[in-house]
Order: sequence, then C-alpha cells, then structure tokens
Amino acid sequence: MRISVKVDYAVRAMAQLAAEGSDEPVKAETLARAQDIPLKFLLGILSDLKRAHLLRSQRGAEGGYWLSRPATDISLADVIRAIDGPLANVHDTSLAQLAYNGPAESLREGWMAVRTSPRSVLEVVSLADLASGNLPARVRELAAAYEADVRTYT
Repeated sequence: MRISVKVDYAVRAMAQLAAEGSDEPVKAETLARAQDIPLKFLLGILSDLKRAHLLRSQRGAEGGYWLSRPATDISLADVIRAIDGPLANVHDTSLAQLAYNGPAESLREGWMAVRTSPRSVLEVVSLADLASGNLPARVRELAAAYEADVRTYT
C-alpha cells in the first residue's frame, strides 16, 4: 500500500488538531508550523477534509479549523478516504464485478484479502489513539513484527 505525501500531511494535521483538543479553532499556520507542512499545500488538504465533513472551519481573525466530531470517532481510514478515496483499488473496478478464469479464478479472493488487510489497521486506529501515542495492542504487535522483519532483511 502506498501512502501519498498528501495523506501523510492530512493525518499529521488531523493528529495535531486532536492533540490540541481545543474548543477554539486552530489556525492553518499553526498546524503547518507544528507539523512542518507547506501552508499552501495544507490549505488544500484542509479544504478536502472539510468537504468530507471531518473538519469545521471559521473565517476571520479568530478563525481556524477544528475536528467536526470527537477524535475517538475519526479513524485513519476516514482521513485517507477523504484525501485519496478507497483504501485499496483493483484498477478502479468494484471487487463484486471482477471475474477471472482458469488458474486466476481465485485472484478475486486475493484482492479482497488485500483490501481487507489495511482496513484491519486503519479503521481501528483513531485520531485520539494517534495523538495520545496509545495505539491498539494489535497495531503495536504488527509494527513490532514489521520492525523485526526489516532488521532480518537489512
């Protein structure tokens, strides 16, 4: 799975907002500075997140952005879908519409598993988990397994 820079920036900005936990809007400049994100790029991302109803905004001198619902209710998957669309695509076709013949017949099930795998992490990690540094145990286990594999092959 490829995580775009845009998604990386979006998740970091949303985690920053979750950590702020403020009832007051946070300025885009503050988010950009805190997460070292180019402001112009961030403004476009914030617009996408607002359009997806993950953020609210207020204009004016006292304006800024804040989460549209509690950080515990916004998953990493929600943010990724708002920015890049579905978590995993197979050449922009619905998995229900895919059909293969012969030895590739079971490939549809393989693609289903690929699509489900990222969801098993991204849909269970909330912005609150990320901001607090308290990821679910299963996610920490998967990260530890990855680190062990990287050490083995480097």
